[in-house]
Amino acid sequence: MQPKSPELLLPAGSLDKMRAAYDFGADAVYAGQPRYSLRARNNEFRIEQIQQGIQEAHARGKKFFLTSNLLPHNDKVRTYLRDIEPIIAMGPDALIMADPGLIMMVREKWPQVPIHLSVQANTVNFMAVKFWQKVGVTRIILSRELSLDEIAKIRQECPDMELEVFVHGALCIAYSGRCLLSGYFNRRDPNQGTCTNACRWNYATQSTATDPNTGEAIAQPMEGDFDFAKAQEDEHSAFAACGGGARHPLADQVYLLEEKERPGQLMPIMEDEHGTYIMNSKDLRAVEHVQRLVEIGVDSLKIEGRTKSQYYVSRTAQVYRRAIDDAVAGRAFNPELITELEGLANRGYTSGFLERRPANDYQNYETGSSGARRSQFVAEVKNATDGWAEVETKNRFAVGDTLEIIHPSGNRLVQLTQMRGLEGEELQVAAGSPLRVRIPLDGPAEGALIARLL
Repeated sequence: MQPKSPELLLPAGSLDKMRAAYDFGADAVYAGQPRYSLRARNNEFRIEQIQQGIQEAHARGKKFFLTSNLLPHNDKVRTYLRDIEPIIAMGPDALIMADPGLIMMVREKWPQVPIHLSVQANTVNFMAVKFWQKVGVTRIILSRELSLDEIAKIRQECPDMELEVFVHGALCIAYSGRCLLSGYFNRRDPNQGTCTNACRWNYATQSTATDPNTGEAIAQPMEGDFDFAKAQEDEHSAFAACGGGARHPLADQVYLLEEKERPGQLMPIMEDEHGTYIMNSKDLRAVEHVQRLVEIGVDSLKIEGRTKSQYYVSRTAQVYRRAIDDAVAGRAFNPELITELEGLANRGYTSGFLERRPANDYQNYETGSSGARRSQFVAEVKNATDGWAEVETKNRFAVGDTLEIIHPSGNRLVQLTQMRGLEGEELQVAAGSPLRVRIPLDGPAEGALIARLL
């Protein structure tokens, strides 16, 4: 018997990204209402865009979920029903929610509206799933901190509840969505949708001395270069000296962090680990585990990234669509899918907690920025006629480059032999955004994205 095909759920930070997700294979998208979701920044959806998105999704036979998953303070509780009412009237396919109080309010006023429990609620066991099922929640978005075996156990214990699992995107340094770092450093609360991704910043560590007058920690510049290996050796020796189970002698050491873009602003932190980007997680990639998730019977596979580019949405939708279709058809996993995901900017990939590995496998201590290792997004096709495509450039490319044309009908490689400006002049280089040029392009081109192989 052929297994059930799970829903492929993509992020939509704008209408264009929503359309790209559908074009490249998504069954559903999720978009946020800015005041009540965890993407208050970089969110192009207002009430008009939400209405248009729902209408377009339903016209295509697709689903549109509205994210309403912040943990509200009293002022937002008072305005919630008023602000959500016109959106309920538009007919979203479900609300993604986390706060028990808001869920209760919606269930009382609109009992017919499906509610999906956000990952923000941190559901990690089958009894919690049973509780939310009794409350009337129709789907649980499971915590990222679960292993494949734990997901399988929840499926076994809760056979009639929809389960959703994240398979790609950023990982938090705290339990999913519960990080307080941005609020501590910038007064921007991640739980209210204004996270500044402080875990990705570049920090320099300074040791401290005690001010004899005030007793406070003051900066004491470190002598010479930091020796990571020696620091680990010293720490292991100190830990062994205290019996391996007693309080670590370095646990009370205070360090001051100085972020690269904020010189002179020293922030105290307690730590007993060393590293440049001490809080920076690698990105989740679980394409190689799609087959197991299909076998378990997970209902929806979710990709994170409402603030990511249209290229990211298109590429991940295309890759995970193929992985799902292969798994359902019983075909072996295609390792080329991993290679294609290397074309996306990333901080290094990990399967997160789906597989149990040493803790340092989850962290990227070398860089807080994303980098592409296979290809780089360079242009978007705006229109094509008579074998020529007008493209809007995103990054530099030049005559002689090998380009990958990424299209819903399939991808192909071409060698760029010629390029012209809009006035017909010959060009050798497209310097980068914003610029429009024409390139020769046969075959399906409308709506295609173009990447340059590195």
